[in-house]
This record gives sequence, C-alpha cells and structure tokens, in this order.
Amino acid sequence: MTDALDEVLARVRGEVAARAERLWDVALTLHTEPEYAFEEHRAAALLCGELAWEGFVVERGVAGLPTAFSARSGARPRPAVALLLEYDALPGLGHACGHNLIAAAGLGAALAVRAALPADAGSVWAVGTPAEEGGGGKVTEVEAGLFDDVDAALMFHPGVYSWRWAPLTAQAQYRVAFHGRAAHPTGNPTEGIDALAALIQLFNTLAVVGRRLPQGSHVQGIVTDGGRATNIVPEYAEGLFGLRAATTAALDDLAGELLTCAHGVARATGTTVTVERATPRYEHFRDSAVLSERFARHLIRTGHGITPPEPGVYLGSSDIGNVSGRVPAIHPFVAIMDPDGSDHTPEFATAAASDRGREAMLAAAEALACTAAEVLLRPEVRERAWQDLTAAAL
Repeated sequence: MTDALDEVLARVRGEVAARAERLWDVALTLHTEPEYAFEEHRAAALLCGELAWEGFVVERGVAGLPTAFSARSGARPRPAVALLLEYDALPGLGHACGHNLIAAAGLGAALAVRAALPADAGSVWAVGTPAEEGGGGKVTEVEAGLFDDVDAALMFHPGVYSWRWAPLTAQAQYRVAFHGRAAHPTGNPTEGIDALAALIQLFNTLAVVGRRLPQGSHVQGIVTDGGRATNIVPEYAEGLFGLRAATTAALDDLAGELLTCAHGVARATGTTVTVERATPRYEHFRDSAVLSERFARHLIRTGHGITPPEPGVYLGSSDIGNVSGRVPAIHPFVAIMDPDGSDHTPEFATAAASDRGREAMLAAAEALACTAAEVLLRPEVRERAWQDLTAAAL
C-alpha cells in the first residue's frame, strides 16, 4: 500500500504543478476584482467555470446563498473529502486576508485529486463558501446539511505565521438598545430618561467584567446610535458589541454576562433594554490532529517549515469553526509575510499577489491535495479522524 500510495501522491503533486500558472491566474484575477460578502458573483462564476471545465458537476446557489456552490466528482458518494474555497474580500482593503489564495489553493487541490485518483476512490468536493469576513456562509451551509456526507473538510489560510492548526476563537456580535424618554436638558431635565447614559454605563460595567475574563475572551463595543441633538435627552441609544471566547461554551457564558449586565443597567437607570444577536455565531475551531499532521508532512516536503501555534496566541475567528464541529477539519496557516506584519492591512493585500504569496498558495495546494488523497485512500486515517472528533464532543 505504501508504494502504491507514494505513486498516487507523486501523480497528485504533478497535477498541481501542471496547473500552477492557471491557478496563479485565478488568484490574481480574484485579487484584481475584489468582491464583498454575498456579492462574490464574478468569483463564484470563475471558480465554477474552472471546475466544470475539468468535469465536476457544479451546483450554484447551494444552501440558499446565490454566491455559494458545490462541485462534485467521483463514481461513488463515500468516502468524500471537501476542499473549501473562500473568495470574499474586505471593504476598502481588497484581499487583505488572502482569500484569493485560499480559493486558488482549494481549486488546485480539488482538480489535482480528481485527475490523479481513480473515479471509484470516492468523491472530491469543492465547496464555495462566501462571506467569511462578515455573514458566515459556512454557518448557513452547515445548517443546510451541506457537509453531512463528507469525511473531511480541508482548507488553508495565508498568514504571518506557518502554523499547523488555527487557534481561532468563538465569536458573535450583539446589538444592545436602550429606550428612555426624551426631554429638554435645561427646560425639564427631570422628565428625561437618558438612554445614552445607560449605554455608557453598560460600557463601564463591561470594562470591569473584562478584567476577570479568562484568556481568549474579550468584549469590544462601539456606539451605533447616541442621539440626534445635544439639546435633547436621548430617548434611544444603541451599541454593537463583539464577543470572543476561546470556546463556544465560553462564548455562550459571555453572552449571558452581557445580557445580565444590560438588564442590570436598565433597572438602575429606569430604561428598558433589548439585546439581540446581530451576526451568525462562529464556533471555535476544533483541529483534526490526524489530518493536520498529514498536511504538515506534505507541506514540509515542499520546503516550507510549519510549527504548532504559540501558546496563548489567538488569530481571530472564522466560520470554519462551525464546520469543524461536524466533520474532521483542518485550517493551517502558511506565511506570506514575516511575523511583524499583520493581515487585514494594505501590506497583506499586496503580499496576497506577491511571489511569496504564489509560492505559499502552490505549496498549500499540493499539501491539501495529498492530504485529501490520503483521506480517500486510507480508511485508517478517516477512522482516526472521526474517532478524535467524536471523543472531543463527549
């Protein structure tokens, strides 16, 4: 089996190499034409066209999302491996998170595995996942059951580190609105109930709460409505609060604290308050150690070093977390900038179209493709990955 697997992996690598120029053209096209959450029509059309050209059966608009898609190839439904493609950009910054590289790498991996493996090896999926930066396309896809028949979900992310897995926190945003009573602050100040003062008190209360939160948890808020004129006691004030926590359970606890604080402030100030979740909830990421170890081995073969993440360092949140709770998943980082850089910056957007970005994308495509091939061809790899996920859920 080892010699046969080695031969297959060599073919997989060759298929990625044969498509290198085309994959880079795709990455640069996406980079030049950035599109934002749920508006990625050109990107979806480009990627679907590439997949259809090479024989994938493409379904557009999956999970009720116009810019989502699922492309499948293979003579039998299981085993099945999904390569995840992100392609939304950041308003004002373009591909400053490198999603153009994620899409190209996932595309290359899916095409290479399909070309190198026999059709009866199982199913290869390429899943288009819009709006990771704001909207959570994967959340909707998970809820629609898109990953129910998949044995592994694989993707990579460009970054400033090369890390085997992603320390990604759970995240959600909540809208808090206080309702008071308008009055003239000089003519009849005692008639007013100041909603803005209540909102400010909530900020102060949460600042105290923040001092005792565990590592990985924090609350960050902004005022989205603070009144209309200085000579009117605000009858309405609203804030948007971003909550993050190391685990999904800790996020739920933090949301409960926000609700408790908001209602306590309302009672103290004579206002009424409403609290509602404003965004989909991103769960924390659960790494499949079995699969990320395979990816790391294949990536190292390309000449890229990769290490475990630094303890205590978190790299934001992603809707891949919701996928990782249902199916074995990986989300390694491959550096396209040095550690003193940062994503979500103009410099990172430039790096996503640089020679280093190209090199990282092709290396990741090869490692993803080889990992996907192992998922399909090695039952013991699949079984261990599922066992680990099941054990983590207990």
